[in-house]
Amino acid sequence: MPSVKDLFDASGPTYLTYVNWNCPHHRRSVMASLVQGVYVLERDRQWNRQGADARAPAWWRFFHFELRQVLVDAADSSIFGAVYAFQPPLHLLDPTAAARAPHYVVAFRGTITKKGSAKRDLELDLQLVRNGLEGKSRFHVAMQAIHDTLAAAAGQHHRVWLAGHSLGSAIATLAAKTLARAGAAFLPTFLFNAPFVSAPVEKIGDKRVKQGIRIANSFVTAGMAAVLQRGGAGVHDASFAALAAWVPNLFVNPADPISGEYVGYFDHRRKMEAIGAGAVGRLATRNSVKDLLLGIGKGGSGCEPLHLFPSGVLTVNRGPSPDFKTAHGIHQWWRPDLALECTAHHYTL
Repeated sequence: MPSVKDLFDASGPTYLTYVNWNCPHHRRSVMASLVQGVYVLERDRQWNRQGADARAPAWWRFFHFELRQVLVDAADSSIFGAVYAFQPPLHLLDPTAAARAPHYVVAFRGTITKKGSAKRDLELDLQLVRNGLEGKSRFHVAMQAIHDTLAAAAGQHHRVWLAGHSLGSAIATLAAKTLARAGAAFLPTFLFNAPFVSAPVEKIGDKRVKQGIRIANSFVTAGMAAVLQRGGAGVHDASFAALAAWVPNLFVNPADPISGEYVGYFDHRRKMEAIGAGAVGRLATRNSVKDLLLGIGKGGSGCEPLHLFPSGVLTVNRGPSPDFKTAHGIHQWWRPDLALECTAHHYTL
């Protein structure tokens, strides 16, 4: 049977009748809802829910957005993304509250493990691990939609926002990094439970053991990078530094094995600086063992790690998460009673 979680009135943030776009909690809740709208669009397609039976529209109409474009993967005809346009009410109670609202939002869903889309989604999950998303048709469709939306924004690039969950976060990350590295645009980006391809060190309970593993891993990664990137390190460093002005909003749950490693990623760099190993920390921060190994035989510089970048605003849900579905789910991000910890991290290299 269709899930009640698809019903906005039953599962959505109906309490948010007034959106103050200056409030980070409101922005987080709306962006998560728009991503959920993409999930429900695909489930509407799979269940053949049309017209008055469709459940997806409530997820954007409640916040005064309209659907401008549906993004379809030609490989299986599944809906993986959407372009929304903000249509503010004619009579705003507080015009300043909408002054920072986006004009457009391009949102991407994550994996749906149902027959109509599971095969393609899981194939792309594998490509994500292998850093192969960039060559896939789904990413090409996403980039074209973003370029078209930027053109419609008429130079107001900061009014075009990206949002994604899980696999969708990876697509949004790759798109935003591509634009930032080219100097084309630094788009506000909201990444919910973004995949961090690494061993789940964050789930280790003992802090000293956890820190010891991270320090050892940093020295191993830095050593491998120094050897394998010999002669090409300058280009790699410049590519990473070009992302410094792009500051994505990351929303992670430490109980989520897919995204939880972001909790330690930024904080560990600070700790490496504190113990006098800042150079090692900086080198390790922009490399991963997996991607260095994948790059052997490809020029010696390694593959670029999709999940690594120098800056970010990290929001951690410290509330209880009894199972994987709760820790990794999109629904947690619009709850009004979250125990959140927010930290901004800004590095140039």
